[in-house]
This record gives sequence, structure tokens and C-alpha cells, in this order.
Amino acid sequence: MYIQDQLNHAHVNDENLAFYKAIGVDYLTINPPPFAAGIQGSMVTRKEMATYLIDVRKLAETHGLKLMNIALTGPDEITLAGPERDKKIQQWIDVLGAMGDAGVPTLGYNFKPIGNFRTTSATGRGGAKYSTFDYGEWEQTKGEWPDKQIDETSMWANMEYFLQRIVPVAEQSGVRLALHPDDPPIPEAMGGAMRIVSSLEQYERIFQLAPSDANAMLFCQGCVTEMGVDVYDAIRRMGAQGKIVYAHFRNVKGAGRYFEEVFIDEGDVDMLVAMRTYKEIGFEGPFMMDHTPQIPGDSNGQAGHALATGYMRAAIQATYGRD
Repeated sequence: MYIQDQLNHAHVNDENLAFYKAIGVDYLTINPPPFAAGIQGSMVTRKEMATYLIDVRKLAETHGLKLMNIALTGPDEITLAGPERDKKIQQWIDVLGAMGDAGVPTLGYNFKPIGNFRTTSATGRGGAKYSTFDYGEWEQTKGEWPDKQIDETSMWANMEYFLQRIVPVAEQSGVRLALHPDDPPIPEAMGGAMRIVSSLEQYERIFQLAPSDANAMLFCQGCVTEMGVDVYDAIRRMGAQGKIVYAHFRNVKGAGRYFEEVFIDEGDVDMLVAMRTYKEIGFEGPFMMDHTPQIPGDSNGQAGHALATGYMRAAIQATYGRD
């Protein structure tokens, strides 16, 4: 079973890759890569992007790691159907082609005009700060984005337009698309923009917009827990459809309109039961830590990465065995 972790493209170097290998990481994801799909950069052609990915893949391999994934954000031109929508979709097509050329098999992405919403951080053990969402506090300070107003019907139409053009290319390139849930996963307009990836039913509707093994999900266990569903049943439900590309294996306290992203060992979810449920459905990873609390003095987050990775490795060995 495999563990995945991410680096910003500016931090891909021997020191960080050696650290990941030392703590037990197997797979690398670049979030974000320095090109296309809403990201400003000097790499604009398929060949340039493929060359970059091949170079990173080779560097990762010198440390015993595999470049498995990149992560992209759906740009406003696509989610809001701006005048340059088709140009941005063509950039995604070029990215997918480059991934196929370089042998990078998965792409994590989101589809929302406005990003994540958070409120004042809760303080946890040892003074660590927990990323927190309190709907009551958010209502008092939420603000609006006048240039990003969009209703539910339009959001669904834009998602369908995107998937029908992207999914066939992903299939041809040997890439699986892993859609991340809304965060927080509240199925209502936030900041004026409707959100459409906030429930399992919405995921299943998205799968039907472009039926394909390439049209799948990033099972963010934290966000799914925040949906207020039984997370173990959710693993079974999505796993039975073969739609889990990789999992964000993290824990939270609370759900719905109040939650805290806590250390992996102290949340509401029994993580060993969750790991057993992944095994039950035949999922073999990769598992990924995603977020971790901010530990005092740990400015680069390495302590949090090491804690979460060590916990995941122990859970994997206790569940799947040491092989």
C-alpha cells in the first residue's frame, strides 16, 4: 500500500525528496505545477510540460519516489464560463497530453469559482492551530464576490461542458481525474457562487455527466466526514463504483456547520476502522495526509508531515500487513 505527499514545484529538490523518502512516502504530487490551466508560467506547450514532468519524475526516482500526480484548480474562465473558456480547456487538454507523455497517471482538481472558507483557528493540544470552520462566525464576515456570482443551473451546465471535453482526452492519455469535494461541503451558495461537489449524490451525478473510469474522485475523508454522512459507508459506496483515485486520509472533529481539522489520531473518525474499510473494498492507495495542524515552531510543516505519515504507515501495516 502506498503513501503520497505533495510539494509545490518551487520546493522540488533533493533535500525535500530525501525527507519524504525517509519518513515513508512512496508517491509524489506536484501542487501546483508551474504551467497552464489557470497557473501563470513559462511552460505553455505540451512538449515543455512533458519535459518538466519527465525531469521531475527522474529526480524523484533517484530518491526512490514515484511522480504519481499533479493538482490543478479549475480556473474561473471554466467554472464561470468566461470568454476564454475554450482556450483554458485547451490548456487542460495539453496538460493531459503531457501527463500521458511523461507517464503521470492521476490529476487531482477542484471545480469552484471561490476557494475554501475558514474562520478563526481553534487551538488544540500543545498550542497547535486547527483549521476551523464555524458557520455562525462565517455568516458575520462572509463577504461577497460580485464577479463570481453563479447559480446552480449554470454551475452544472459548466461542469458538464468541461467534462464532456476533458474526459475523452484523459482516457486517451491514460490519466484518471480525481475531483476534490467542496470545502466546506455545504450544498448552498457561498460568497454568491453555488457549489456542486458537496454530497455523495452530487458526485454520482457528476460521474453520469461523462461516464468513464477516468471521471472519478479524490476521496477527501475529512470533507466527506464533514458532509455529515457515515464515512465508512461512504468509502464502501464510492469504492463499490471504483471511483476512489486516492484518499486524503485525515481526521476532523465535528461536521456540517462546525468542524476542526485535528491531528490524525484525535478526531471523531476511528482511523483504523476507516483503513480496514478501504481494504474491504480492495483499495490499495495511495493514502495522503492532506492538511495537518500548525505545530508551534514547525514553520515548514515537516513535523506534521512526519507525524501523519508515520501514523498512516502504522495503520497500513496493521491492516494490510508489512508487505
